[in-house]
Order: sequence, then C-alpha cells, then structure tokens
Amino acid sequence: MTPEQTAEAIKNIAKRIREESARMRETVKIVRQSGAIEELTEAVREAALAARDSVKEINDAANDLKQRGVISETITAAEETRAHARETAQYVKETVSSSSSRKQLTDTTTKETTSPA
Repeated sequence: MTPEQTAEAIKNIAKRIREESARMRETVKIVRQSGAIEELTEAVREAALAARDSVKEINDAANDLKQRGVISETITAAEETRAHARETAQYVKETVSSSSSRKQLTDTTTKETTSPA
C-alpha cells in the first residue's frame, strides 16, 4: 500500500466515523422521544420491586417454618430415615453374605459327597 492509499483509507475511515456518529445521535434522539427509555426504565423498576417483594415473602415463610419447628422436624426425619436406611442396607448385606456362605458350604459338601473315593 502506498502512502497515498494509506492516507485515502484513513480519510474514508474518518468519514464513516462521522456518518455513524450522526446516525447514532439521531437514533438516540428518536428513542428518547418515543418514550422507549422511560418505558424500559419503568419495566425494570417494576421487576426489581416484584423481586424484592418475592424475596421478602419467601424469607417470612422460611422464618415462620423455622419458628414452628418444621425445619428442625424435617431435618430430624431425614436423619432418622438415613439411619434406618443404613441399618436396612447392613441387614441386606449380612443376609447376602450369609446366603453366599451357605451356598459355598452346600456346594463344597455336595462335591465331597458326590466325588468318587
């Protein structure tokens, strides 16, 4: 690229920047005049208020559940369920282990009695 071509490319870029700047100013002016900015601001405000109110309701409900003991009862029930489940799993494990031992003993005894001496 020659220096003249470089200078021409820079001039074209500067011209496009000026054109886009003018277009941006016009767009912002139209958007502002249309009321879109105010509408968007009001919608965001309403959403923020709704979120705040929802969080407050959830917090109040959680505090009520805590004060009534529902949360601690739920935790206690879950811990008891876990303990019973472990106990049951242990019984099953012992039963399977015992059953497997009996089967091995039976298989060994059967082989000894059926083997030619």
